[in-house]
Amino acid sequence: MRHQVRGRHLGRSSDHRQALFKNLITELFRHGQIETTEAKAKAIRADAEHLITIAKRGRSGRIDEVHARRLLRSRLNDPDIVAVIYDEFAARYADRPGGYTRIFKMGQRKGDGADMAMLELVE
Repeated sequence: MRHQVRGRHLGRSSDHRQALFKNLITELFRHGQIETTEAKAKAIRADAEHLITIAKRGRSGRIDEVHARRLLRSRLNDPDIVAVIYDEFAARYADRPGGYTRIFKMGQRKGDGADMAMLELVE
C-alpha cells in the first residue's frame, strides 16, 4: 500500500533525485522549456510553479525579499537564475493566480519507448 507516500521516486536515491530535480528546474527557467520524460515533467511541475509563487510573494512584500531570494537559491543550482525568476518571471505572472507551466505530450522516445513531454512556461 502507498499510504502517505508522497512524490515520485523515479527509481533513484533521494540525493540523486534532488539533484535531478534541481537541474531540471534550473534549465526550465534558463531556457523557458525543457524536453524530458512525462514522469519527470509531472514531478517537477509543482516545484517550479512554487518557486514563481515565492518570488511573487517576495516582490509584493508578503515575505521578506532577502528570505525569498534565499529560498529560491536553495532550490536552484545557478544564482543568476534566481535574479531572472525574481525580476522577470515574478513580474510577468504578477496577475496570474497560478498555472505558470504547461505540459505537452510528445509521444514515445525511439530508443526505449519512454513517454516524452515538453514542459514550458506559459506566456
